[in-house]
Amino acid sequence: MKFLDGYTEHSYALLRIVAGLLFMAHGVHKFFGFPIAFEYPMNPLMYVAGGIELVGGAMIALGLFTRPVAFVASGLSAAAYWMAHGSTGLFPIANGGELVVLYCFIFLYIAARGAGIWSVDSKRG
Repeated sequence: MKFLDGYTEHSYALLRIVAGLLFMAHGVHKFFGFPIAFEYPMNPLMYVAGGIELVGGAMIALGLFTRPVAFVASGLSAAAYWMAHGSTGLFPIANGGELVVLYCFIFLYIAARGAGIWSVDSKRG
């Protein structure tokens, strides 16, 4: 689809921003019970995960320290898959882990590629 060739940087920036905001929403859900109540008990591991989701998601969306933050978010997603989903079955479609697998690989890609346009990192040089 050659008509989209001129928009690769823009579409990548949108991917980074939307993925960061959606990841941040998981932290908002854990800490503030918004938009619906968080149904699991908060333990130290949930506080760490929620902090990475909330702060890390915002930083990825803004494109601030994007590579290291996205790498940590990717690792958190991989750990979450094996701790919460992989223990109930191997296949993501069967254990409900599709979203966390997508986060893992999207954030790994962002860590490898960097912030791109529309980011604080690009303005900082």
